Amino acid sequence: MLDENKGGYFMISPLIPESKSKQYYWPDTNVLITRFYNAEGIVEITDYMPVGSDIQNEFDYRIIRRVRGIHGKMRLKLECYPAFNYALDRHETVISEKGASFHSEKLSMALASTIPLEKNDRGARAEFQVVEEGDTDVFVLHKIEKGEGCTISFSPEQAERRFRATIAYWRDWISRSQYKGRWREMVHRSALILKLLTFEPTGAIVAAPTCSLPEGIGGVRNWDYRYTWIRDAAFTIYAFLRIGFTEEATNFMKWVVERSAEDDSGYLQIMYGIDGRHELTEMNLDHLEGYMGSSPVRIGNGAFDQLQLDIYGELIDSVYLFDKHVRPISFSGWKHMFKHVRWISENWQSRDDGIWEVRGGQQHFVYSKVMAWVALDRAIRLANKR
Repeated sequence: MLDENKGGYFMISPLIPESKSKQYYWPDTNVLITRFYNAEGIVEITDYMPVGSDIQNEFDYRIIRRVRGIHGKMRLKLECYPAFNYALDRHETVISEKGASFHSEKLSMALASTIPLEKNDRGARAEFQVVEEGDTDVFVLHKIEKGEGCTISFSPEQAERRFRATIAYWRDWISRSQYKGRWREMVHRSALILKLLTFEPTGAIVAAPTCSLPEGIGGVRNWDYRYTWIRDAAFTIYAFLRIGFTEEATNFMKWVVERSAEDDSGYLQIMYGIDGRHELTEMNLDHLEGYMGSSPVRIGNGAFDQLQLDIYGELIDSVYLFDKHVRPISFSGWKHMFKHVRWISENWQSRDDGIWEVRGGQQHFVYSKVMAWVALDRAIRLANKR
């Protein structure tokens, strides 16, 4: 994504370059299906990450890639080439009977495989053939302890059970939607994507999972969006509440209260890390060329300490909607929110950096003033109601 030659990737593709492909999500899930077509035959790749109550720790999170023959025979190649720490850290590749392991200074990963893998200077690779309809190979990418080898084995039967459990999880989740309009398929697909942006351990919601992809090819506006913006998360909560998903709103409110409790002044940053951290120092990775040559590649976000007055309006509005559609705000929760109401009532006439995070100096933005009014309006409604 960020460098054609140095960037890491995990690719499974036909050996015949003239192959065609088609992708779609398994209905009502976040399971991705890719089908390859060529003169040899048809092969289907299923990509998914198991979810559910049996996921206990970071070592249980896995990317499962299942390759299954549909018609004829097809020759495929596999390349798993990690690039740890944005291709800054070197790694060692170790091949075993169960697959391959990749060890860098701070992180180790493993690729379990049902076919033999071979090592080269970038990682692990293989060429193999899906020989008949129903023929299945499985590959599982997962985190391991430092120095540990690839210790798990994953059979096609295990992959099928995990696949069915993952399908059931997503269908159970989306079945709680209360949307009954004509755009049901599109609304549900959007909801499923928004769910992927939620960080379950803390309730935080990231603005986007992308890092340094350009607003325009060859441009320099290449930002890191893998953080929780108060504004974006508030709008996401509004979308969830409109179609009946209250659990995500509850978890995000807990996260907001935790941020509020960190400072009695009532001031909020515009964004935080998903673990709640405040410092999101921006830096350029000049050794990477960027997506299609769009440099610089940036990680972190220098706008984290900007002043954007509108976020108080979006936040208090989301609290108002939570109070209305989920459950009444607690007195302790109100005391935390009131700190922000007091702060914006004292500072709404200030210049700020505005919603678009311009880096040309603070100004008076109409949108910021309107949203400051929204914060006070919703706070008055809450106070009268409770």
